[in-house]
Amino acid sequence: MKHTDCEKCHSKSKGIFCELESLALKDVGQNKVMNTYKKGHDIFLQGNPPIGLYCINSGKIKVSRMGPDGKESIIRLAGPGDVLGHRSLFGHENYAATATTIEETTICFIDKSYIFNAIKKEPSIAFQLMQKLSHEMGSAESRNASMAQKSVKERLAELLLTLKTSYGVSDGEKTRLEIRLTREEMASMIGTTVETTIRFMSELKDEGMIEQSGKVIYIIDEKSLLECANLNF
Repeated sequence: MKHTDCEKCHSKSKGIFCELESLALKDVGQNKVMNTYKKGHDIFLQGNPPIGLYCINSGKIKVSRMGPDGKESIIRLAGPGDVLGHRSLFGHENYAATATTIEETTICFIDKSYIFNAIKKEPSIAFQLMQKLSHEMGSAESRNASMAQKSVKERLAELLLTLKTSYGVSDGEKTRLEIRLTREEMASMIGTTVETTIRFMSELKDEGMIEQSGKVIYIIDEKSLLECANLNF
């Protein structure tokens, strides 16, 4: 557990403090704590009261909600520069979901009393938070529309393209997805069963759109995957 220099943070440009001057950034750095967590660690739990903000420095986190039937539904994935806990904190509500690391992750925690005072002094922080909330709402609306209107295969293709946007790394003529999701997690994200997810993954491989090497997924034919996902961009 340690304090960090926000000015040197490689995720600063993606975060909510990106527009702060050096002095203000130094103050933030002195009032936050950085911790590194192993894969599978719960950062906060659904139903608990919020105590501050969590800014992801490195690594990846899944935000999931447990239904009355005990089934997990993954709401979104978060990575470097993303903020967690803000909706509950500013809505004065308990956490509506659980945040869990899916690989080793480093997170900076900021106490709620400090963040409330910082927002009063620096309106740019509130603006960046509003931008992130707007983006999250737009993504949620798109996901809901996809779940309601598209087939499972279309949803799976769309998920792979979404992962490419956030975690894709060029590897020659193909794109490697720098994220490791289990079949259970992928099934949860597209609202289907593990068996169905496996079947359609096999179909996408047979049709030459993707490849797999162990747990690593490669996108081979993005154009065909876009057509399969019924996306127009």
